[in-house]
Amino acid sequence: MPSLPLLPTTFALLLAGYLSGSWLGALTVCRMAGVRDPRFAGSCNPGFSNVLRLHGKRLALATLLLDALKGVPVLLLAKGVGLPPWAQGVVGLGVLLGHSYPIWHRLRGGKAVASAFGVLLVLTPWVALCCAACWVLLAWRVRTAAIASLASATLAPLLSLWLAPEYVLVIVTFALLVLARHVWNIRRLGGGDELRLGARESSQHGQEDMKR
Repeated sequence: MPSLPLLPTTFALLLAGYLSGSWLGALTVCRMAGVRDPRFAGSCNPGFSNVLRLHGKRLALATLLLDALKGVPVLLLAKGVGLPPWAQGVVGLGVLLGHSYPIWHRLRGGKAVASAFGVLLVLTPWVALCCAACWVLLAWRVRTAAIASLASATLAPLLSLWLAPEYVLVIVTFALLVLARHVWNIRRLGGGDELRLGARESSQHGQEDMKR
């Protein structure tokens, strides 16, 4: 494939990544199933954990898969046209920003954990798989999605130092975004009132997250 202008190509794929990220899997899954919109129930977060609490494992898994896979095509394209690691990371960041601040939904999106896994799966598969294993283990042991997500986001840059050093700065950026999106969860963890997986979210928690 002939070389393409770096900056225009990166910008175009960044925009494509943002738009693909702005499609929220939770909304599609819940609308097709004819169940409550997760933005207006539970924690009001359109992501895997809230769908799990509200509607069970089947719809939560479908949400997880859609959010993880939605950025894959544009990232494969970024790699296919030969963008350097930093530019691939910019495209991946576009996917995460789209999920977190979707233009179609008044900039109220999810916390980008599943989307970050999908991005890392294309850019650095071993880092993605190790972080996923960390998430599953902690979620199983402590039954708290926020702890599993925060630990996995913290682990990712450390793993990249060993497994994919060319992506370290990129992954640090991803991790900081995920951590920032969990600010209310961190506060609830500090107060000891973060609910476990499978528990019902209170309306107060939902109202707090809506203020993000």
